[in-house]
Amino acid sequence: MLKIKGARRLETGRFFPFESGEFRTFKYLAWVGLGSNIKDEKKRFCALFRILMDDRRLKVIATSPFLINAAFAYEAQKDFTNAVMVVQTNLHARAFLKVLLYYELKFKRERTFKNAPRTLDLDLLYFSQKSKQDAWCRVPHIGAGERISVILPLGLLKGRASGSAYLHLYR
Repeated sequence: MLKIKGARRLETGRFFPFESGEFRTFKYLAWVGLGSNIKDEKKRFCALFRILMDDRRLKVIATSPFLINAAFAYEAQKDFTNAVMVVQTNLHARAFLKVLLYYELKFKRERTFKNAPRTLDLDLLYFSQKSKQDAWCRVPHIGAGERISVILPLGLLKGRASGSAYLHLYR
């Protein structure tokens, strides 16, 4: 069996993994990283999924299974549960990031110190084939291509959601 440093195990849930057969004519495609290490992470991710499915500004296309992995940077905390979600939207990157931050607050995210335990962490990993860098919004997300908590769930996305199969639609 292949061992990947920091990865503990993969788990599934009701909406993780998920793949929609329905596509809307939204302008952009976004890859969102989900993270949490305060109980009950999987239940919280499923609640977020339901809320996002009702949000008319976006359409959830796919989700990865859950990756349970070791905490990094500040290691004196519980293991993290991570997943990746692919979303269509007409919002530009900065506006979409504001929506993600709103949902973090809705799920009572507190930023007590850098890399602290969290109820919900939503990162805008990639946004169509766009690159953006300012003080408030950075796409691709810092470390997205290096963190196992991103790379492994991205690799586990099924079908067209895995990326390259329909990135050409979002240039």
